[in-house]
Amino acid sequence: MLFNSSDFFVFFGLTVCGFFLIGRFQHRIALGWLVLCSLLFYGWWNPPYLILIVASLVFNYFCGWHIYQKKARMALWLGVSANLLTIAYFKYYDFFLSSAAWVLGNEYRAANIILPLGISFFTFQQIAYLVDAYHKEAGERNFLNYSLFVSFFPQLIAGPIVHHQELLPQFRNSAIFKPQKEAVYTGLTIFFLGLFKKVVVADGVAPYANAVFDHADMGGSVSFFEAWGGALAYTVQLYFDFSGYSDMAIGLACVLNIRLPMNFNSPYRKASIIEFWRSWHMTLSCFLRDYLYIPLGGGRRGGKVRRYGNLMITMLVGGLWHGAAWNFVFWGGLHGLYLLINHAWRNIFPKRDDSFWLFRHVKHAVYWVMTFVAVCVAWVFFRALTFSGAFEIIKGMAGLNGFILPKQIISFIPAADAIPWLQSQGTMVLLGGGSVLGFVEQSAMTVLFLIVALFSANLYEISGRRRALLLMLTFAFTIQRVFFSPAPSEFIYFQF
Repeated sequence: MLFNSSDFFVFFGLTVCGFFLIGRFQHRIALGWLVLCSLLFYGWWNPPYLILIVASLVFNYFCGWHIYQKKARMALWLGVSANLLTIAYFKYYDFFLSSAAWVLGNEYRAANIILPLGISFFTFQQIAYLVDAYHKEAGERNFLNYSLFVSFFPQLIAGPIVHHQELLPQFRNSAIFKPQKEAVYTGLTIFFLGLFKKVVVADGVAPYANAVFDHADMGGSVSFFEAWGGALAYTVQLYFDFSGYSDMAIGLACVLNIRLPMNFNSPYRKASIIEFWRSWHMTLSCFLRDYLYIPLGGGRRGGKVRRYGNLMITMLVGGLWHGAAWNFVFWGGLHGLYLLINHAWRNIFPKRDDSFWLFRHVKHAVYWVMTFVAVCVAWVFFRALTFSGAFEIIKGMAGLNGFILPKQIISFIPAADAIPWLQSQGTMVLLGGGSVLGFVEQSAMTVLFLIVALFSANLYEISGRRRALLLMLTFAFTIQRVFFSPAPSEFIYFQF
């Protein structure tokens, strides 16, 4: 069931009404109602996989309780291994075997195992719970609370990745069972603004990104403006799609008096890769830091070489977490390299207080351009289905495939005949269908939404009054796209 579908509106209305009505009389039954609704939400997509998530939460509950009581290292290894083997089978089975077959020069016929929705998210949450149970930082006795922690539907499919200490204490708070006018108002406002980001912005620029990347993946050549148009369109699409989902999840939970952690903090405004990763998919970054980077030694042991090695391993695992393909591993490694360079630069040139304001602002602008371009280049490998397609787009972005503009636009350029790289240019089929109007429309949409992402405050930096004003301005567009579109589109992170 998708947040941007009419079915979900009915489901959520019934869920909220049932929760608060039952909560007036019996809190435990109200939590049970939320668990049942969450399982219905998950099973709506593929009912047989309800067995998987139920088995997962039952196993991890009893395993975690045993680990907490006995401080059992063997049980911890068993629990973590069982979770990793589960995700390895459903998500990485074909990837590992096809890679091994390629190395050995053998053919491999894919098993095409259907990937359960949200498996990366609820598996990682439970691994964190088991590790903390071993350290006596987690030990939930109430099975109902634990079940809701794992299955809570707003964040079940695509996050935010929630730590048990952020969610479980809220279920024991009797105040959540009474509807709060301010919480309902704030939650619905954030939800509908997140929905606007998905169905209007992300889905609006998606066709332009898809045209360029699909063409490159099929072996076609991509020119300079086409490559940058596609890369920037996807940069916009991914941010508004994923942050929109996170906003919707936060808003839905808020209506139910549950607070979920912030997942994005205007990442495209950051002037370094280090700051980018502190504001992009923040809950995943925290998980990888706390449960992989620090256990490996972090930056405290072994000197800089060990620290950089730990950082690279963490980013490679983060890339593999996103998808069972080498392009995701490459994307993670590329960001790992970015981070190594960023940390090395800070060590060589420590940050200093530049009193001259012009120099300070120019330096910040240069750093921002370098960071944003690096992120855009990395997104090419994240989006492309093949390495050949990704490198074709990179070639285009570097200008190695020519600079094509519509003939009508070239005619307005003074002395165009004297500019060698504008000679014998034709139609850009990939951008706006080759028409001037289509090209201008795509360019305007992409630039407009980039400006919004770069210069406007995010939803959590503005007042409730300004959020309400934004809602009034965008509500009609959002509802039109939800109820009058042929079919709702999936969120990008559903595949992870």
